[in-house]
Amino acid sequence: MSEKRRAKEILELLSREYPGSKVALNFTNPLELLIATILSARCTDAKVNQVTAELFKKYKTPEQYAKADLGELRRLVRPLGSYRRKAKFVKECCKALVKEFNSRVPDTMEGLLSLPGVARKTANIVLSNAYGIVEGIAVDTHVARLSRRLGLTESRTPDKIEQDLMKVVPKEDWFKINYLLIDHGRKTCKALKPLCTRCVLKEVCPSAFKV
Repeated sequence: MSEKRRAKEILELLSREYPGSKVALNFTNPLELLIATILSARCTDAKVNQVTAELFKKYKTPEQYAKADLGELRRLVRPLGSYRRKAKFVKECCKALVKEFNSRVPDTMEGLLSLPGVARKTANIVLSNAYGIVEGIAVDTHVARLSRRLGLTESRTPDKIEQDLMKVVPKEDWFKINYLLIDHGRKTCKALKPLCTRCVLKEVCPSAFKV
């Protein structure tokens, strides 16, 4: 089976399995989504949502984050792990928003990638969910793991995985493939013990009977 054909069947099967698949981070504006996505690195979305519930009440604007006490930011994001690094990224990112973008979250890939703490995954998530602009496929740990298991890539780096997926997934499906793979990774195709016998993709997955 060709990779394009496999990708098509994967999309059809997962779309039926997860009809309401969408971003799991809570946000009400582009700034909140940007901050939440930066904080989500190597952390569950559920945990991020717990932390941002308090964080977003305290800080509303890029100026407030930029002027925030770094120690207080660290305290608030400490439950997420790597809290020193994440707090620094949030503060430096908002300083850049104030200085370079008139306190507005940019709506271009180039603009977002110029911000501290922002790589293509974060930029793709913000562009697509906050502005309805789809330029690529956000690759997190779930997407990376499932893409390799499903035979859609052999790459290990997020940027290369994204490029491989963009070649076999139709552009109109770039947005939803991310969330379908995330939901399936959480429910069935788990990192340590994938549940292959009950997986809706077992007939099209080249890894299904190797586990």
